[in-house]
Amino acid sequence: MDMFKIILLLFLVGCAISVSLTKNLLTSIIIYMSYSVVMSIIWIILESPDLAITEAAVGAGVTSILFFVTLKKIHAIKEEKDNVETENE
Repeated sequence: MDMFKIILLLFLVGCAISVSLTKNLLTSIIIYMSYSVVMSIIWIILESPDLAITEAAVGAGVTSILFFVTLKKIHAIKEEKDNVETENE
């Protein structure tokens, strides 16, 4: 079990570093989602299920959806139709 905890902590640190180094906004949101999922697993291991549920719901759920909607509103995420038209030109 100790090895599993070490792997989770290393993955958590790796996610935190890679989010700050990633230039693509969509990729950084996906990494942030995985960070929240790992954090909720760590809360379960620490026997705090209320925090685990909150982290999973707010961190990986609501916050990520808000980030996706924001990227869509500022046109940082283009629709597939726009990408196909750009390739054809």
